[in-house]
Amino acid sequence: MLKRFKEHIEKRFPFLLEDDFLLACSGGVDSVVLAHLCQALKMDFSLVHCNFKLRGKDSDGDQRFVEELAHRLNKPFLVRAFDTLGYINQHGGSVQMAARELRYAWFSELLQNKEGAYVLTAHHADDDLETFLINLARGTGIDGLTGIPEQNGGVVRPLLPFCRNDIVGYAKKNGIAWREDRSNTDTKYLRNKIRYQLIGGLKELHPTFLENFQRTQEHLSDSSALLKSYKAKLQKELFEKSGDTVRIQISALKKLEPQGAHLHLILGDYGFTEWNNVLELLNAMSGKQVVSATHRLVKDREHLLLSVKAEKDDAKYEIGEDQRVVEHPIKLRICQVDKITPEPPNVLYVDKETLNYPLLLRKWQKGDYFYPFGMKGKKKVSKFFKDEKMDILAKQKQWLLCSGNQIVWVIGKRADNRFKVTPKTREILKFTLL
Repeated sequence: MLKRFKEHIEKRFPFLLEDDFLLACSGGVDSVVLAHLCQALKMDFSLVHCNFKLRGKDSDGDQRFVEELAHRLNKPFLVRAFDTLGYINQHGGSVQMAARELRYAWFSELLQNKEGAYVLTAHHADDDLETFLINLARGTGIDGLTGIPEQNGGVVRPLLPFCRNDIVGYAKKNGIAWREDRSNTDTKYLRNKIRYQLIGGLKELHPTFLENFQRTQEHLSDSSALLKSYKAKLQKELFEKSGDTVRIQISALKKLEPQGAHLHLILGDYGFTEWNNVLELLNAMSGKQVVSATHRLVKDREHLLLSVKAEKDDAKYEIGEDQRVVEHPIKLRICQVDKITPEPPNVLYVDKETLNYPLLLRKWQKGDYFYPFGMKGKKKVSKFFKDEKMDILAKQKQWLLCSGNQIVWVIGKRADNRFKVTPKTREILKFTLL
């Protein structure tokens, strides 16, 4: 196994032969063998150990074992103890999920602090198969079937080509001791149930099942890479960026077959789950939308509009008479000036004596109207939006500056005639949208 491991490192991870790294060691056979393999190749690493405080004396015994292993290998040792049950009480989730989140958060912290260039974990081929079957049972797309990545940022998994029998066999042949975690045989955990009740039977039915699975995963990974390349090409062709909104022409989407699969491909990264509703948007009335935890997709005439989900539209923000800086929800600077000069649309001049404080920043509401500067009479804000050819999302994002119930400024678009500066004006206020 050492020869194969050396060849694998030289081919896939030659940087590990030059950089110092962290090796996550639980004390179990997988991570202990990984430590011995890296030591045999004279690699520069430190052992890091997580004590989740879940098994009393056994947890502390694991910590002492890994510390002694580090001493025997003449390697630095880092350890962190976690209040795992307290974390679960605060954040919810299972014990295994909590341990994973705590472990990788610490690894990320260690990498950021330059304790090592990478973190190595001892995931192997059987772990990969278990993850595949878990994802398959829960329902997943192709990415969920491609298994555990060899490298994910600073986390490297050099044992993925090796099976559990390889690792245990190497340990026994070389007299390597390890710690047994009794919870690893407890079938109340889904992963252990799959490991002991399902995978054993699959291997018995077909002795080369694991090798065949690894080849299948290679094909799936290749297919996933092709899909990602095709997705990037489609998004480049279909996504038209307009400010912080993406416009997607519906007629182009309707030419793609199958439509549902293509929509899932190009929009799958934005958190949507109700894919039938997304598909129905193509033929829905303008204004219909589908919302995810982070984004919303809105039908607007001939386009779908994709944007980050905004704050509630009923929010109102006051501006006091002496206030000169507004930072939220938009940035405004307010100052008193002696005269007006021609300015771009992001600047407003008003007669201060026409204002009633506090001023309000709010979104458009049904029935709003104003008296557009340079025109006679009033106009509904909705009609002004239509004349400006603003799409649905642009309307929803538009802020209004108001004095009482009167609109002073459709911000960045048009001022109201009732607040304009005249020869009788004694105090001029200048509002600048940044």
